[in-house]
Amino acid sequence: MRVWYHLRHPTRRGILIAIAALPCLLVAYTLVLIPFTPGIRDIRRAKVDQPAQVLSVDGKLLAEFRPSNREWVSLKDVSPNVVKALVSTEDHRFYEHHGIDLKRTAGAALRTFSGDRQGGSTITQQLARNLYPDDIGRAPTLTRKLKEAITALKIEALYTKAEILETYLNTVPFLYNAYGIEMAARTYFDKSADQLDVVEAATLVGMLKGNSYYNPVINPERALQRRNTVLAQMVKFGDLDASKLAALQKRPLRIDFERQTEAPGPAPHFAQQLRKWLIGWADRNGYNIYSDGLVVHTTIDSRLQTMATQALTRQANQLQGIADANWSARGGWRDSTALVQAFVRESAEYRSAIAGGEAPEAAMKRLLADKAFMQNLRATKTRLQAGFFAIDPRTGEIRAWVGSRDFTTDPFDHVQQARRQPGSTFKPFVYGAAFIKGRKPDDTIIDQPVEIPLAGGEIWRPSDDTPPTNKPMKLSDALAQSRNTVTAQLMQDVGPSRVVGLARAMGVRESKLDAVPSLALGTSPVSLKEMVAAYGTIADGGEYREPTMVTQITNGDGEVLATFSPARAERALSESDDYTLLDTMRGVINRGTGNAIRTRFGIRADVAGKTGTTQNNTDGWFILMQPHLVAGAWVGFNDSRITLRSDYWGQGAHSALPIVGDVFSRALRAKVIDGNVRFEAPDDHRWYRDLWTRASDWVTGLFTKQPDAPKPKAPAKRPATPAPASSTVPTPGAASESEPSPLPVPIASAVLAQPDYSPGASAPAPHGATIPGVPGEWNGPGGAPSGAAAPAPAAGNVMPSPLTPPVLPQNPAPVPAPIPAPAPASAQ
Repeated sequence: MRVWYHLRHPTRRGILIAIAALPCLLVAYTLVLIPFTPGIRDIRRAKVDQPAQVLSVDGKLLAEFRPSNREWVSLKDVSPNVVKALVSTEDHRFYEHHGIDLKRTAGAALRTFSGDRQGGSTITQQLARNLYPDDIGRAPTLTRKLKEAITALKIEALYTKAEILETYLNTVPFLYNAYGIEMAARTYFDKSADQLDVVEAATLVGMLKGNSYYNPVINPERALQRRNTVLAQMVKFGDLDASKLAALQKRPLRIDFERQTEAPGPAPHFAQQLRKWLIGWADRNGYNIYSDGLVVHTTIDSRLQTMATQALTRQANQLQGIADANWSARGGWRDSTALVQAFVRESAEYRSAIAGGEAPEAAMKRLLADKAFMQNLRATKTRLQAGFFAIDPRTGEIRAWVGSRDFTTDPFDHVQQARRQPGSTFKPFVYGAAFIKGRKPDDTIIDQPVEIPLAGGEIWRPSDDTPPTNKPMKLSDALAQSRNTVTAQLMQDVGPSRVVGLARAMGVRESKLDAVPSLALGTSPVSLKEMVAAYGTIADGGEYREPTMVTQITNGDGEVLATFSPARAERALSESDDYTLLDTMRGVINRGTGNAIRTRFGIRADVAGKTGTTQNNTDGWFILMQPHLVAGAWVGFNDSRITLRSDYWGQGAHSALPIVGDVFSRALRAKVIDGNVRFEAPDDHRWYRDLWTRASDWVTGLFTKQPDAPKPKAPAKRPATPAPASSTVPTPGAASESEPSPLPVPIASAVLAQPDYSPGASAPAPHGATIPGVPGEWNGPGGAPSGAAAPAPAAGNVMPSPLTPPVLPQNPAPVPAPIPAPAPASAQ
């Protein structure tokens, strides 16, 4: 009641106290807000904003990580017309105040209270809002204005007036992803900021009051009116001769508009993956990739990157001409009516028409008759794509990464993101598993038709481009000639689960592999990065190293902030078995499907590799190994229903091989890689070791009593070893949650020690013996004649399958149940 009485009967003293309390409360509230505004350190850093630089291993700039499409220019490189127009229009007492213009603020407040809302922010206050929108806020409240004023005072204390103007002009937005006066000048007038005349400067400054409302592209009338207002302000404050005003105001806008796209750089897909990883590293270590001047030293070799980009572009352009001819409007496109209609039904235009109530038949008829729509659909669907990836097998360091033909139009990454069937490039895992199991390159399998039953009662019949010979074929020749029938039989002898285990141990760790017979021909989609990494295991003596991107991070002064060593090696298969596989794959290059490396590109270095082509020539692959470089390429279309429609150009030997061959030949000539280095054979593969072993066996046999009835022994089981810990070295995709998580990796020695319990499965045959193609019930038309028994192997050459429990790794990866195989890959 007492308070109510004083409110109804105020005294002079009470009135004075109430009046004084309001500013005191405002001051107190302002003091409370100070800790919630940007700190001195943040404001100092904004003045010297330095984006992270990405350097190649040979010191070339690959990319700069900027938060926006902006090019910073100093104030001396900005036309004086811009500065005069800005100060005259936005803050004519800019050189007189210390961040807050009290007169303007009071005037703006009075006009706002009277119903004519008007802004009273100085250039410094606007800069504070532009630099720290999240800290200051965007809502038109008292709290925001106080934070803005506090930050402006801090900026004035740290910056000179020239520095404030420079920072403001380089951070203000101008629509169309153009930040700063330099990008605005290029976007709207196709010139640099130092070339802007007074009319152009007034046009850009006029946009600052409302970018969209005064957009000269969409709203030229409003922009013209606002420009003339700016010119009048310049006359009012003495920055423009009044006699020129009328003539200048009559001039048209003369906009020369062109969107400014950020330059992708020489390795854009690599930079895209690196940015994801670097953001995570910077957050964990208290750095900002956009302002702290980080210098990231990567593993990319700019010379190889340039060679790869040029080689891929040349080959893709040539193949695109073939695709255009084979998918012309009067050719393949017209002949594929059902496929074209499927493309139309999948288009956004068709779905939009159906959602709008149009009948499906009417929408289809209308779109098929729309020439512009159909032309764009055909160009999009038949645009050929390619990818290239290279690593140093000794360290796992990435040397080149080309994710598509053109990052600007094709940002999808065909190195890491795309999953495609690898075709015959997957066969080395089958032969590697066979060599681990005890097979030899000189062992033979009958090249005959094969029928393999699958789950659900289906029958898989792999075939080749040429009919089977029905004769024994060495494993080394089968891999060199990429024989599908022989590889399918070898897969049955080895077992799909063993092949899956070896592929995972060697580097195929992110894609799902179905343990089915057709996996021998590469029917499970994988990425190019995984396949090249796995071939790197072959080139490095059987040790897998995860591909890495970064060697070191420093600051702008050269101080080392972090150093990254190559990934830890993980043994996937023994040196002896690995060299056997590598030596067998030399045959692919010397006399097999990859012979063009020798004949066309003249490469005489010690190399090995494998071609790959999937069903209907959908995907073309080639991977080449050299002791210091492993590189692979993929060629195809984003939609797997589209092919080159050519049995010749569709093969990996003619589509993907030329890209890799071009890069290797140029790299060898430029001595980017050493052409004299050779793969080192382990001791048990040297000629003198084999000669000594044969002589020792002969001498021993002379004095050793032969047993009467030798009993076959089950092959020794290899002990399981725990999987190694994962490496923390920066790797592609490590920071991206959208990428599939790596699958568990069984240790090859443990997985491959598991015996198969298929009926009739045979044990390893000795060197030079003929391996039964498949168990009796799987023999195809080329096997034993009807009613005749299947040919039995030579006595003593085949041992019965052991019936001991299998040796399993700790926490083995689950093997999916067999499923009907997808379309098998073709030879090559």
